[in-house]
Amino acid sequence: MKILEQEAEDQLIQRLHAKDEKAMSFFYKNYKKALYQVILRIVHQEQLAEDVLQESMLKFWLAFPTYDASKGRLFTWALNISRNLAIDRLREQRRTAQRTQPLSDSNAHQMAAPPTFRPEHIGVRDWLVLLAPSDQQLLELLYMRGYTQAEVADELQLPLGTVKSRGRRIIRTLSQLMNK
Repeated sequence: MKILEQEAEDQLIQRLHAKDEKAMSFFYKNYKKALYQVILRIVHQEQLAEDVLQESMLKFWLAFPTYDASKGRLFTWALNISRNLAIDRLREQRRTAQRTQPLSDSNAHQMAAPPTFRPEHIGVRDWLVLLAPSDQQLLELLYMRGYTQAEVADELQLPLGTVKSRGRRIIRTLSQLMNK
């Protein structure tokens, strides 16, 4: 009986190597429940498990030419793909959760500057007169008008790297002037 199973798997592998979509449908139909259960045990969310299963099937289909039957059974290979994708998704969710916290969980809303705050109120504009006109223009756009570096580069028709380096240089110069 085991030999027949191996022969059937060998035929399935040959058909998958030939990019036979019916073979992929057969594989999906026969293995999706087992793969889904493994993924669900890792991610603990049904919708996420379904998403990971679909992503694994796509990866399985695209990466099949790299499958080597001498290194393991077809199901084991597919299981490893599914398990690794599920673990990657969990890591991705944890990283995202660590990077983003709702405002209700932090004091950020209490520490934010009032909407009426303007840099002019602390005398920054007074220091800008010490700079060259081109440097004044760059800082005006970056810090007073709130442009991004990319927007400043477009506005002044300069390469982005130039805007970044000039910005650092200008801030360093102003810092040295203020500390004198």
